[in-house]
Amino acid sequence: MELPEDLLYTEEHEWASVEDNIVTVGITDFAQKQLGDVVFLDLPSEGDILNQEDTFGVIESVKAVSDLYAPVSGKVVEVNTSLLDSPEIVNQDPYVEGWMMRIEVDDGGHAELEELLDAKEYEKLVHAQEGKEEVSDDDDEEEGKKVKKIHADDEEEKDEEESDEDVIDIDEDED
Repeated sequence: MELPEDLLYTEEHEWASVEDNIVTVGITDFAQKQLGDVVFLDLPSEGDILNQEDTFGVIESVKAVSDLYAPVSGKVVEVNTSLLDSPEIVNQDPYVEGWMMRIEVDDGGHAELEELLDAKEYEKLVHAQEGKEEVSDDDDEEEGKKVKKIHADDEEEKDEEESDEDVIDIDEDED
């Protein structure tokens, strides 16, 4: 899976490239592979005002129809109209020729960019969605604590059993 380090990503599998106040948006390599052959795109019009997470269009493939979501708020300043006639470009080159729109971010847009995922975070998301989530060191530590706790509980039970045996032995000595 191709995953450029210099882009930001959404949990809905859009990417965002930031240059000054302009954010270029498309779908990720992972998304286009999941969709299969893209056969139709419905994109916004120049001048449309979008809020973060608004639906800005629809992508249709041989497998599914999916909504496209704006990663930031702002005004659509350019649309890649070549995709309307040749939607397969999204499959062939999702990060360069397959960009979908450019948004001029408004005042809140820069703060919204900070909410997006970097490449490493997005890769973890994809692995989790594929069922290949890697166990982190933190998980190992937690798992180790659980195992230690189980062993400690077992030892406490053994100590209690031994205490019960001691009581029985004492009772037997009194006879």
